[in-house]
Amino acid sequence: MIYEVTGDILLTGADVIAHGVAPNDHFEQGLALSLRERWPAMYKDFRHNMHTSHPKEGGAVHWGGAEGIRIVHLLTQEHAQGDHGHPGKAKTSYVNKSLKDLRSFMEKESAKSVALPALATGVGGLDLSEVKPLIDKHLGDADFDVYLYVEYHKGQKAKEG
Repeated sequence: MIYEVTGDILLTGADVIAHGVAPNDHFEQGLALSLRERWPAMYKDFRHNMHTSHPKEGGAVHWGGAEGIRIVHLLTQEHAQGDHGHPGKAKTSYVNKSLKDLRSFMEKESAKSVALPALATGVGGLDLSEVKPLIDKHLGDADFDVYLYVEYHKGQKAKEG
């Protein structure tokens, strides 16, 4: 079931946090920056993965931390060009493929819940009206809970479930 919530996604009780980025992203703004600051090892592992496997837009990269946190980087945006380039905009085709990968990951890991921001609507530049139908399509009938953070409130724990 999908629950639309408001609050701070970093305070989630979900098993997994998923968010949208670009391949080769530097995590310099938004949720990506907050995740980078909270779990620096996650960012280092992401960058290493980008340099060794060169994933394409529309995929997903998974990370598990020592604290039990699992983060899925959904590659929803155009590739960041060069070592200091900014990520491009998101495309619904990338969001579509990334959400398929997220569902596969969740089912494989038997995760019970995922926290997801209003995917690809910030830096990605898409409107939630373009993204929400894709979230519904890929995650609406899943056997795990989806907490869709439609509005951010720093320091406020959402009412999940």
